[in-house]
Amino acid sequence: MSNRTVWQTAFGGPENIEIVDADIPVPGPGEVRVRVAAAGLNPVDWKLAAYEQMAQAFRVSIPGGYGSDFAGVIDAIGEGVESWSVGDRVLGAARGRAIAEYTVTPVTKIVAVPDEVSLDVAATLDIAGRTAAAAVDALDLTADDAVLIGGAAGGVGVIAVQLAAATGAQVIATASERNHDFLRELGAIPVTYGPGLADRVREATDRPVTAATDLQGTEAVEAAIELGVSPTRITAIAAGGASLPAGVIATGGGNARPDALTDIQRRIADGTLRIEIAGAYPLEDTATAVERLREGHVRGKLVIAVDPTLF
Repeated sequence: MSNRTVWQTAFGGPENIEIVDADIPVPGPGEVRVRVAAAGLNPVDWKLAAYEQMAQAFRVSIPGGYGSDFAGVIDAIGEGVESWSVGDRVLGAARGRAIAEYTVTPVTKIVAVPDEVSLDVAATLDIAGRTAAAAVDALDLTADDAVLIGGAAGGVGVIAVQLAAATGAQVIATASERNHDFLRELGAIPVTYGPGLADRVREATDRPVTAATDLQGTEAVEAAIELGVSPTRITAIAAGGASLPAGVIATGGGNARPDALTDIQRRIADGTLRIEIAGAYPLEDTATAVERLREGHVRGKLVIAVDPTLF
């Protein structure tokens, strides 16, 4: 048996992606091997493949494997693993080796997937779910708040909008006009991003904006400050190298509470949180999916369907 694996042959774009037959990995102590059902793509994946300095910071080797987020079924267990069993459905992270038929990861990097959540949906959650939860939780929203969310139609934004709306807060969400009806369905008031954002937010709501999270850059941060929001009630996840104003909270998936993914899956299972999958691609078409991700403006998430029979 072989392990069909997506392989980045050199730094650059998806033109350097190949499908190779690799050895099936063996789990070491404290690890499990997962038969991968699906892998979710994130912007960080193509950036690690494109930029050597970033790859070094994340300890990713090129040439090497691809992707981080996955979901599947445990099919082998390493020494000392007692809390998991062969056949358990899991999602997790395997940086630089997620898009493959089999991957190995420490048990500290996996979370159980309930039967009510499809594995293609679960594959989208590790980075985006934790990042959205951390960004929203840090704002401590209540029904008294009106919160501005920048970059609301992306993979993180779709989850963040729904988590914020669930607190009872009024949500004002930035996106291109083609995504406005979609954001209304999620319970948000949509506004178009770009110059003049603060004025459009004033027109969209008669309530004072009291909090904000920027999931795209710094535009929503700057608009929030213009609207009088205290920097201590503003979070940002991807400033793109720009300096954040003093007091603004930089957050990421590492700041998420331990049960964040369990909570998000509970909401998915009971129908109160929706995951938008913009496209599902077979493993052989990973390069096409990566190119689409690089072009930007993807609503929700892109998924590599490694083995749809497991969904």
